[in-house]
Amino acid sequence: MTTIAVAISGGVDSLVAALLLKKDGHDVFGIHFRTGYESVSPDRSVTTAMPPDITPIAGQLDMPVDILDLSKTFQDTVVTYFASTYQEGRTPNPCLFCNPVIKFGHVLSHAHQKGAQALATGHYARVQTGPDQRRHLYRGVDCAKDQSYFLARLTQDQLASARFPLGGLTKKKVRAIARKHDLVPTTRRESQDICFIKNGSYHTFLQNQDGFQAQPGVIEDTGGRELGNHQGLHLFTVGQRRGINCPAAEPYYVIRLDHKQNRLVVGKKSELPRGSATVAHINWINRPEGFPADVNVQIRYRHDSAPAVIRETSPNSVELRFRQPQASITPGQGAVFYQGDECLGGGWIV
Repeated sequence: MTTIAVAISGGVDSLVAALLLKKDGHDVFGIHFRTGYESVSPDRSVTTAMPPDITPIAGQLDMPVDILDLSKTFQDTVVTYFASTYQEGRTPNPCLFCNPVIKFGHVLSHAHQKGAQALATGHYARVQTGPDQRRHLYRGVDCAKDQSYFLARLTQDQLASARFPLGGLTKKKVRAIARKHDLVPTTRRESQDICFIKNGSYHTFLQNQDGFQAQPGVIEDTGGRELGNHQGLHLFTVGQRRGINCPAAEPYYVIRLDHKQNRLVVGKKSELPRGSATVAHINWINRPEGFPADVNVQIRYRHDSAPAVIRETSPNSVELRFRQPQASITPGQGAVFYQGDECLGGGWIV
């Protein structure tokens, strides 16, 4: 019998993941980690107290749930990354950053310390082990819910300790299992939401972070013509239309954020598509057999992956060229590489 910890959020996915593991005969316990951004602020003096929204989860599944206070670590890593990336004129992807650092970093380490051989989550993804014992990450069978994109920066060691019980199921089936076993989630928040921004906009959140300073600047079109002023590049991302507030015969879209000169460069919708990009700091789960390599590239979570050719420029960076130009290639976002359903790894668009 294997001891497996389950990262418990209170949502239906983690509940069903825990249930399935128990039905398979594993010894299961939960870990609920605090970020410090819960709806009800935890009592810092009692870091192991059971939060009200997790108490019913432990009862429904008849299993113990550890409470792990990672509020300082979360602030110092994920939130700092989020704010600093915007400050540098790029668009962050906190979920892609969080998974290897928090869930399969600190939470997995706690699971091992408590005697678990693995950590399970409610992600819709699959892991298989090859003849050489290397782990291979694949898309979940539910195309609409596949979350392998968010796991592209996990290492071989992390994947060896990862379990994704929902990878072979559809969301519809997961909900049906929950109903059949009277499992009632305590939150409806989907895992791709930014968990630490619950009320208001991320702009307000950023302005409340220590050391974050909005820097007003100039708005220009792609020809260098000055059109107006912006109140900070953190308010914009490539492809955005709202908030530019520069009247024209046809709408302006954000084409580029020029951090060095603090300029917002805008243009017509037809100017958005780009055919190439540089991707750096790549985590290769399994490298292509050779370069140049034909892959499909996903440049954000809700992007349909597109065929491209990648050419290696260093052991962890590539130049990619899409077969067809893609709109809104955004510096700071994750580019994740696939061959078929297999996720080879991913890096940051620079």
